[in-house]
Amino acid sequence: MTASDALWRFTDTDEPDSVTLIVETPAGTHVRRIPPAMPLPADVEPGIGAEQAAHTAAATWGLPDFVFQSVLTRKGSGQRELGDRLLLSGKRGAVVQIKSRTVRPKGDTEERTWIQKVTKKAMSQAKGTVRMLRLQPADMVNGRGTTLSVAGDAYEWMAVSLPDHDHVPDETVPAFEPIGMPALTLTRRDWDFLFDQLRSTTAVLDYLFRVAGEPLIALGDEPVRYYELAAADAAAPPEDIDTELVGPGGRHFSTPLLPQVPAGSGQTNTHLVIRAVLEDVATSMLRDGVAESDRLGVLADLDRLPVGMREEWGQLLLDMLDDVQQAPDGHVKWRSRRQLHEEADGHRQMLFMCGTRFDKYVEASFGSYVMLRHHQVGERTGRPASLCSVGVLLTPNHSGKRPWDTTLVKILGPSNLTPEQVSEFEGLWPQSSNA
Repeated sequence: MTASDALWRFTDTDEPDSVTLIVETPAGTHVRRIPPAMPLPADVEPGIGAEQAAHTAAATWGLPDFVFQSVLTRKGSGQRELGDRLLLSGKRGAVVQIKSRTVRPKGDTEERTWIQKVTKKAMSQAKGTVRMLRLQPADMVNGRGTTLSVAGDAYEWMAVSLPDHDHVPDETVPAFEPIGMPALTLTRRDWDFLFDQLRSTTAVLDYLFRVAGEPLIALGDEPVRYYELAAADAAAPPEDIDTELVGPGGRHFSTPLLPQVPAGSGQTNTHLVIRAVLEDVATSMLRDGVAESDRLGVLADLDRLPVGMREEWGQLLLDMLDDVQQAPDGHVKWRSRRQLHEEADGHRQMLFMCGTRFDKYVEASFGSYVMLRHHQVGERTGRPASLCSVGVLLTPNHSGKRPWDTTLVKILGPSNLTPEQVSEFEGLWPQSSNA
């Protein structure tokens, strides 16, 4: 049975603008209702409203730090707008062009012609935005209200065209000439679906780059394609990895890149723990005056935690926080989990730890733990220069204002630890398990 053989789609008769997918998987049947796109704000004209609605979806279900507003830049004697919105995470960026149908729909032929026309225009504008950013960086403001100098050569780019149209004719497949980078057309409903399904800007960007190389499909069918790819991911054998790279006790975990179950659809909301940690890191680094490029780099590193693992990791962090508070007075108890995965540009290690309390001793001990595990993995992989380790420490907060405090350490490249320091840290953090 192919993925498409196990997938049914039908329109909800009670709400014609909604689509329901029924997906048969080895784990059971999933029913996914795809609602209409987020309503447009009533106090602005439709074009601006469509841009704001697309921004809101990305900033609400992803992180606002990764969504950037358009900016005007000079071109000759005039000005040019750089994108309607930009998504930036890590080394990837998407120029998003949103076109709104502001007149009453006509016949299917006329509407297909309009969609084709605005798609070509959107792709040309996206290409021009990237060209301008490569010629001269531009200061752009994100959904957190912070400013980043965006240089075109710092990112791998793609174009996304979002026609805002309430009644896309069936089997409408907008075509466009190659523009020198990956490109894709989605409806706003498709856009909202992806962010609601994955709840991660980085995961959405990875998906968009993945399907931009696939054959064109009809507008509105993106959820169908998503579930076909998710079924293929679930059936694919896990990649082989040497668990000894993390040391004794390392275990092999595998999760599909595209989860079939929407993020946060479990019986608890423990996936929100990871989102809360991301918010903590985002705001605390702002208070600490960290350079914006560094702050966004750390957030992108953390946002790479696979979507399919976030529910489990969120529950684990809550359990560890509860456990470390049971330590006797005057003692510190530690609990930790870490993950190592390989990417095209090297290995990435993520370390989450919970401690009984926070003080200078605990902070220094946590820093030594991250440095040591970074050093050890770099030695084992033989590629210390391409290793990135991000450590997050959660400690209970008893003020009543928040459940925990968050501390972060990031190390990139060789650790430069001396043999004496390695010996000292190994005495503090013996590796009898995968901690």
